[in-house]
Amino acid sequence: MEFRYAPAVARRRYEPKDPDLERLIGEALGRAQEIHGAVEDADLVRQILVTAMRLVQDGTAARDLKLLNSALKELRHAFRVFAPYAHDRKVAVFGSARTQPGTPDWEQAWEFAERIVDAGWMVITGAGSGVMAAAQGGAGREASFGVNIRLPFEQRANEVIEGDHKCINFRYFFTRKVVFVKEAHAIALFPGGFGTHDEAAEALTLIQTGKSEVLPVVFVDAPGGSYWRDWHAWMVSHVEARGFVSREDLDLYRITDDVDEAIGEILKFYSNYHSTGKLRDRMVLRVRKAPDAEELEALNAEFTDIVGRGAIELVEPEPVGEGEGPRLPGVIFDFDRRSWARLRQLIDALNRLVEEAASPPRDASPLEIVPVALPDSAKAEEEA
Repeated sequence: MEFRYAPAVARRRYEPKDPDLERLIGEALGRAQEIHGAVEDADLVRQILVTAMRLVQDGTAARDLKLLNSALKELRHAFRVFAPYAHDRKVAVFGSARTQPGTPDWEQAWEFAERIVDAGWMVITGAGSGVMAAAQGGAGREASFGVNIRLPFEQRANEVIEGDHKCINFRYFFTRKVVFVKEAHAIALFPGGFGTHDEAAEALTLIQTGKSEVLPVVFVDAPGGSYWRDWHAWMVSHVEARGFVSREDLDLYRITDDVDEAIGEILKFYSNYHSTGKLRDRMVLRVRKAPDAEELEALNAEFTDIVGRGAIELVEPEPVGEGEGPRLPGVIFDFDRRSWARLRQLIDALNRLVEEAASPPRDASPLEIVPVALPDSAKAEEEA
């Protein structure tokens, strides 16, 4: 099978300087496709092979080669494990590994996971003890993923998920975090230590900067507890007050001590909004119910500040994914690519167009979360 480069891509080709090496890479990829079937976006696989050859050219140190090799293998394995469940909504649950069974935080995590699975979702945790074990127990083995981290002082997977094919062991925190962010459609955080706060800060930073999809983030206290409420008060009095975040940024998350409210916040986010896409560098927000003329006018009046040129308009229903699933309508506009907290508010406004929040059934349309177009500077970095 002859490998052919993608013909219609107007960009600098990422290739080795040696034409014989380029030919061998093309032949190897062509042979792999002959054996295993054609690969969509095969040119990206070619670029990975070129990168590997450039490591030789650069004389990369052995310790760096080990890091890259382990990271790539970990991510490839994780992608393979999650692939059969791509159409299922998933919530990532974080919290302390030291939380004891039977405590209010532990009970909250168990009930939350049990209830969200009843609503048709799956649960991802760090596979450890404490809050993670509680959430895994509430969700059950079948509806659980575990992304465990290997630590010098151990972290054995909890008994609910240990040994399951959906339990993945990671060497590196950064590859583990990539999987959490990539696979989650919502994030729930229960009280915890450094790790929990690290995950909270990273999730909010990625959403705030547009490096991940906007998704619901909910902080869950124990009934009557103030762990996250006190944290929020500090954010307001010190972080927002000094201008380190904007007022709108604080709308990227919700805090509650009620499991009903926590689950309602997540389900409501997807009650009308489905996913994000792009069309000729304009942002598309896919919805189940498109706004009528009056509602569209109101959206334009409220969110004119985040529209670069033109206005928020309706876009014709399009298939979700590669011709799969139902055709969903949406709104399209020239997003300024910096007001991500305001984008969250626009999604909330679209969700208010439907009266009842409900989770999509398990056989709902496949999810294809397409990232928005990168700014030119980011594209340049990606091609380097």
